[in-house]
Amino acid sequence: MDFFKEYKDKLMTAEDAVKVVKNGDWIDYATSNSFPVTLDKALAKRKNELEDIKIRGYLTLEPIATVESDPERAVFTYNSWHCGGYERKLVDKGLCNYIPMIFRNIEEYYKRYLTVNVAMMAVAPMDHHGYFNFSVTTAGAKAALDKADIVILEVNSKLPKVFGGFDNCIHISEVDIVVEGENRKPLELSSPPSTDTDDIIARTIVNNMCDGSVLQIGIGGLPNAVGKMIAQSDLKNLGVHTELLVDAYLDMYKAGNLTNKQKTIDKNKGVFGFALGSSELYDWITENPGMITAPISYVNSPRVISQLDNFVSINNCISVDLYGQICAESAATRHISGTGGQLDFLTGAFDSKNGKSFICMTSSYKDKNGNLLSRFTPTFNGDIVTDPRSQSFLLVTEYGMINLAGLSTWERAEKLISLAHPSHRDYLIKAAEKQNIWRLSNKK
Repeated sequence: MDFFKEYKDKLMTAEDAVKVVKNGDWIDYATSNSFPVTLDKALAKRKNELEDIKIRGYLTLEPIATVESDPERAVFTYNSWHCGGYERKLVDKGLCNYIPMIFRNIEEYYKRYLTVNVAMMAVAPMDHHGYFNFSVTTAGAKAALDKADIVILEVNSKLPKVFGGFDNCIHISEVDIVVEGENRKPLELSSPPSTDTDDIIARTIVNNMCDGSVLQIGIGGLPNAVGKMIAQSDLKNLGVHTELLVDAYLDMYKAGNLTNKQKTIDKNKGVFGFALGSSELYDWITENPGMITAPISYVNSPRVISQLDNFVSINNCISVDLYGQICAESAATRHISGTGGQLDFLTGAFDSKNGKSFICMTSSYKDKNGNLLSRFTPTFNGDIVTDPRSQSFLLVTEYGMINLAGLSTWERAEKLISLAHPSHRDYLIKAAEKQNIWRLSNKK
């Protein structure tokens, strides 16, 4: 078959492509480096022609033209599965609404419940077999494209091709419209530098790891500290099975710690859902048979994770209450990020042979006025519970590590307060006493 003829038959300008959008439609944009920049700009120009256009996206790294063109949300209503820094600012302005989800379920949401009138995604160029590669953002892309009434692909010749096991590409026969968009390299995302406190927390984690551990870590200063500390350690034959691939893994690989040789499944292959980082990270995974991408329904599945012995999950949180409830997505009612895969990996690590799931945070932080505030709170007041107290286990701050598994409410309160900043402990003890979760014989 002549796939390139089919390609040419479906090729049109972005302005013509977005004419398929009609009043009341639900539009899906792909995440991060697969965000359809050219199509979004073209759709924004139709603002005065359209009504009630709902858009879904997540972890968008740059301004969204449809949103920026409509600050009153008269036409475009943007919604996010998981907010990064830019989308968080949109939430603060009332220009973005969060869609609650546990990441492993996103594909089933599309299959069972959601309407997608038009799906738009930036992809790598078509190969001679007629396939477009999803590059560094497989995640939940295929499910959204499969559910869409109309599929529009925006080809970016600078997006690298990344190998995958399944659902990391789409065939021209499944595509309705092709647009040749802006050819630009994947956007880079640098992790903030680690602090001395991050290094203390990272050291505790690394000291509780073993050779052959399979890792999932998030993004930020702390994961960066963990990666660098592992790279300087004697840990051997580590593996990768992670929702998000970041530069910390590259540091481990370059140091020789990361081999994937001892993984009990997907042996000799690092597995990830999508990647965000430096150009060097993208170069590392380009057409690399040792690093493959897979859909989130596989990567984040506790059933899959449980088959990986010595699985280690490392994630941040924002606050913890004295019952052991963990918040990783809001500050009171102010939305910050999302549930993402934290609960997925916490659950899977618990079921893994010798698995461990570390939830980490600094014990305190300073507000804009310089006041030192605790990340431990007596009870939540509007904060979103990411991990229920029934699934809170290993918690780490700069004051040590505790395990909440099997502990009663008074035992939990005692352990949790031991991780708080010393200047906040008396207040927390008094709160625990008032809440009847403090044993009078406990040491103060």
